[in-house]
Amino acid sequence: MDFELSAEHTMIRETVREFAEKEIRPVAARVDETGEFPKDTIARMAALGWMGMTIPQVYEGAGLDMLSYAIAIEEVARVCGSHALVMAAHNSLCTGSIYLAGTEEQRARYLPDLASGRRIGAWALTEPKSGSDAAAMETTARRTENGWVLNGTKNFCTNAPVAGTFVIIAVTDRATGNRGISAFIVERGNPGLAIGKVEEKLGVRGSATSQVLLSDCWLPPDALLGGENEGFANALRVLDGGRISIAAMAVGIAQGAFEASVAYAKERVQFGRPIAEHEAIQFMLADMAMQIDASRMLVQRAAWLKDRGEPFKQEAAMAKLYASEMSSFVTNKAVQIHGGYGYVRDYPVERMLRDAKLTEIGEGTSEIQRLVIARELLKGP
Repeated sequence: MDFELSAEHTMIRETVREFAEKEIRPVAARVDETGEFPKDTIARMAALGWMGMTIPQVYEGAGLDMLSYAIAIEEVARVCGSHALVMAAHNSLCTGSIYLAGTEEQRARYLPDLASGRRIGAWALTEPKSGSDAAAMETTARRTENGWVLNGTKNFCTNAPVAGTFVIIAVTDRATGNRGISAFIVERGNPGLAIGKVEEKLGVRGSATSQVLLSDCWLPPDALLGGENEGFANALRVLDGGRISIAAMAVGIAQGAFEASVAYAKERVQFGRPIAEHEAIQFMLADMAMQIDASRMLVQRAAWLKDRGEPFKQEAAMAKLYASEMSSFVTNKAVQIHGGYGYVRDYPVERMLRDAKLTEIGEGTSEIQRLVIARELLKGP
């Protein structure tokens, strides 16, 4: 068993960290304060191949493995959660769905623009009355003589306000519950698709999030992604992979908060010496470092399993659950170590605390992760 990254993975970590320090860190606070989508830095990330990291080169992707992708997400999140979430939702959800379930014609048509970053992708599952309970979905796709007609409202759709390509999940057979759900590819500008309320969020504020409104949105037959009524099963497979990226994002946010805390503790003097020399601060730093390291191991194990083509559902859920709750713990301790300065925007840890909370909710809440893990543990051989 080798715990050391390969030369290639080490190079990816160093390359992404250098870019993140030079290009993303200087704009991270402003992106958070204004809530503006960071289009310039996202475009530069796309030019480096980071908007299609695991997509094969034939579709203009980088053709890298899942571990490389997890490493890159962590390094971006270390300085800015907003940039990491844009990258994760685009890669794992929309682009990942089309690569997973698309026909060769769909892959050839949509993936090059997505993997190159010429278009941003969005994936719409959640609704006003349907979050974890996907079977309660109300958005419908009705078959017509010449295609499909979609009607409904999607909530909390990451990247939607800036997306050029959407994957929309809708009910095609109400009588069969979650076995009657299908996925569809919809392009911006398609009549009947509109952007609704743009959300003002607690954290990851530079990641654009909104409703997607569908009103008699007509689609041709070839807009169906995957088989009819196979959308829910494919969505679960997409989420399994997506949870690795959200877990990596959680690790990155925590790592950034930890590094800021160590630096602050060494320079902040109280009672005649740096607070890093006080046992109370040392204990907090020790707990933070231990939990970050454990989380990173879980993330890399899940990515490694996926790269080997082995089952990884349980391991991805474990990584996402532990890393997200760890990230909230670590960023909370980071604010505590900074004291009053941690509560104001002069220091980045308050932003990191707000950004971390998203990782406990998005792509399956902590409660859903516990259900997934338990079901995997208890199912028969």
